[in-house]
Amino acid sequence: MSISTGDHLPDATLVTLTDKGPAPVTIKEKTAGRKVVIFGLPGAYTGVCSTAHVPSFIRTKAQFDEKGVDEIICVSVNDPFVMGAWSESTGAGAAGLTFLGDPVSEFTKALGLEFSAPPVGLIDRSKRYAMLVEDGVVKALNVEENAGVCDISAGEGLLDSM
Repeated sequence: MSISTGDHLPDATLVTLTDKGPAPVTIKEKTAGRKVVIFGLPGAYTGVCSTAHVPSFIRTKAQFDEKGVDEIICVSVNDPFVMGAWSESTGAGAAGLTFLGDPVSEFTKALGLEFSAPPVGLIDRSKRYAMLVEDGVVKALNVEENAGVCDISAGEGLLDSM
């Protein structure tokens, strides 16, 4: 069963790349007492993820800041090294977005938002989504029907849902 508006996020451990190497980060610590946006996507360096989804949150970051959002977090089923390099290459880190790896799909599966497409090498990847979370509770959730589309899960789509 998939996560829904009004649900508490499941706790899971993601991984970030720090100047000292990979470090664990729990969803609970990232969301407790905070207003955050979490957006998930099928994979780092993939087409729509790189050309539409990440840029939409870079473009709309100031609008989320104005709405009191403390942090915008991108989650993908990738290792922290890939996520760190992708954050740098897209300019997302410099724009103030946080990239967290979900290397074994723990968080993605706990949300019920995983999918697999073996012919293209995507196994247990994340559906494309965006959510607003306040103190660990999902306040808005936009999940795309097709992973190749980035409309309601884009930054602008989530802003329209707030």
